[in-house]
Amino acid sequence: MTAKLYCFGESGNAYKCALALTFADMDWEPIYVDFFNGGARTPEFRAINEMGEVPVLLDGETTLTQSGVILDYISSKTGKLGGKSAAERREVLRWLFWDNHKFSTMIGNTRFLMNFLPADKRPEAVITFQQGRLKAAYAVLNDHLTQRTWVAGEAMTIADLSCAGYLYYPEPFGFNRADWPAIAAWLDRIAATPGWKHPYDLMPGNPSDRA
Repeated sequence: MTAKLYCFGESGNAYKCALALTFADMDWEPIYVDFFNGGARTPEFRAINEMGEVPVLLDGETTLTQSGVILDYISSKTGKLGGKSAAERREVLRWLFWDNHKFSTMIGNTRFLMNFLPADKRPEAVITFQQGRLKAAYAVLNDHLTQRTWVAGEAMTIADLSCAGYLYYPEPFGFNRADWPAIAAWLDRIAATPGWKHPYDLMPGNPSDRA
């Protein structure tokens, strides 16, 4: 049975799940949500996800929302990308929660403010503050990766995909690979994995579609 991922190309959280589905060799297809024209706020979509958010994974009778839950489901179902021991699994979850709380949420919000709002509505003080918070988070991740190949465990896991998702996007949000060499090398390792694609190639939807 083919799983369905409700997504759009600009969504870093959907991209994490799309990568996990691909790397775990699950049969899946993207279902485009026209987010910027209210596609996640229609009654039909709210019937799937009351939160009005992307991504949503439909796998048979199972419907899941929130990228962290979807990532956990994919790794649990396939036995891939989840760590090789209970201790590694806890480390995977530790970084998954850190990413959701400290990293991806801040990146996603900053990227939205800088690129998807009209220039005259961008709150510059907020953007500057959030970029400062992100700089501290980049340092945490870069220092961690200086000492190891993957975020958690001896192989790539959903922790890597969760933390890396937004960092492949081309829109500016204050991240420069050259400033964080350990992160840059890690992103290259993930991108060298068979099946990897850029978010705008893996999922439908691209800022150029609205240009």
